[in-house]
Amino acid sequence: MNNTKPKVVVVGAGITGLCTALALAKDGLPVTILERDAPPPTGGADQAFFEWNRRGAAQFRHPHAFLAVMSNLLQESFPGLMEDFFAAGARKVSFEDMLSPEMAKNYQPEPGDEKMWLLMCRRATMETVFRRYAENQDLVTIQSDTNVTDLLRHLEDGQIIVDGVTVQKRGEEPVDLHCEVLIDAAGRNSKLKAWLREEGGQIVTEDDDAEIVYFTRHYKLLPGVEEPERGTGKDRSSGDLGYIKYGVFPGEGGHFAIIGCLHNDETVLREAVKESDQFDLICRNIPGLQPWIAPDKAEATTSSFGFGDIHAVWHNYVNNDQPVALNYFAVGDSAVRTNPLYGRGCSTGIIHAHLLSKVLTQESDPLSRALRFHQETEQELRPIFKASLSEDRKAILKAKAEIAGESVEKTDSFKAWFRVAFGDALGMAATKNINVLRGVMRTFNLLEKPGEFMKDWRIVLTTFRYMLAGRTTNANARKVSGPSRDEMLKIVEDYRATQQDKAA
Repeated sequence: MNNTKPKVVVVGAGITGLCTALALAKDGLPVTILERDAPPPTGGADQAFFEWNRRGAAQFRHPHAFLAVMSNLLQESFPGLMEDFFAAGARKVSFEDMLSPEMAKNYQPEPGDEKMWLLMCRRATMETVFRRYAENQDLVTIQSDTNVTDLLRHLEDGQIIVDGVTVQKRGEEPVDLHCEVLIDAAGRNSKLKAWLREEGGQIVTEDDDAEIVYFTRHYKLLPGVEEPERGTGKDRSSGDLGYIKYGVFPGEGGHFAIIGCLHNDETVLREAVKESDQFDLICRNIPGLQPWIAPDKAEATTSSFGFGDIHAVWHNYVNNDQPVALNYFAVGDSAVRTNPLYGRGCSTGIIHAHLLSKVLTQESDPLSRALRFHQETEQELRPIFKASLSEDRKAILKAKAEIAGESVEKTDSFKAWFRVAFGDALGMAATKNINVLRGVMRTFNLLEKPGEFMKDWRIVLTTFRYMLAGRTTNANARKVSGPSRDEMLKIVEDYRATQQDKAA
């Protein structure tokens, strides 16, 4: 065990940066966090959501949820933090809460079920609670309104050695801040990577476009209105109509958000969801969303707004056992980025944070630290990244087939047929068999490696039994009620024509 406490600087006070600082402080390492934005306002959740200017967090007002792996790590690692979340209105969604009425009737808890739960609230609330908790930790210092303007580094025998950063607080002169360990939690637009490349650092990047954009609008239930059931059948509040994926994200205090995700080539509907009235029009024509945004149920609190340029990205900071730089570590989106539609970003960020904390406290040699962190990142996060990338590629094929009016169900080999048929059977089994659902939810919540549950022979045999029902029957499990693509395009076209007539 290394007893030397390195002077650690973390760039970025987003969720991953805060998780990293808290994990390091828990292990006894003093940490300074540098954040370019102002701290959260002193008021409550609504003030944070509507007034906090978080330029450094591109998805700040888009929906978020903490998967089980993150929720449990927070609860186990940081005493009192989860109570702070609940006091701020965050909700716990348990495994039992996710069951269909049929499954719930005969539900018998099994060991591990208690670990499968989600934490849900608006991201502004998440960050506010995190910041205030971190500010109360003895070993954590946060410098807000502080820009990082350069990377301090030098070369030794061709190896980049990071010495710290140059910072500039608003209205002050730049100063050099030296440290023994620099952690890049500045997200996908971090400037630190560019400065390393200027020095000759060969950061090899894998980059795959998910070819989607998603739009969000926030709402609040009207006084006296109870939150609708989220549903588990064809009228459920999240699903995929082929041309659009949609979902409801309940927040705190009656707030909730709806997202609509579209392929980049879905030009007419992409233009439609940019307009708040047409966003609502589309949502109100999807049965699973109707109970949430009927005029007598809720009112909008924001316009619709989008998020694009969505890529799966993996930055390699070690190549052929040669680190790009020593004393520099990238975590979260600065290193690994997956499609936010899957909700894995915060969770992979905290996994990464805890890996780094373990490495820094157990290794003292800079080279050993870099190589071990790279190895453990590959071992823990690469399977999640690959699974997300595979899902992206399947979704792209499906969306393009929908736009072209073709069937994505067509298969040209037995292997392809078996893969699709088995997937359909697994989807159907997860709606009927609680053991299969448990396995699927363990993977969804990152409590195990993707697909690990398929090593359970009971789940495999159950899935094979459902295959006997045939692909047509099983495919219905993933279908939801709603207009076809052509019908939705006609709804939008008719609405626009009516609006033009009114304006004439």
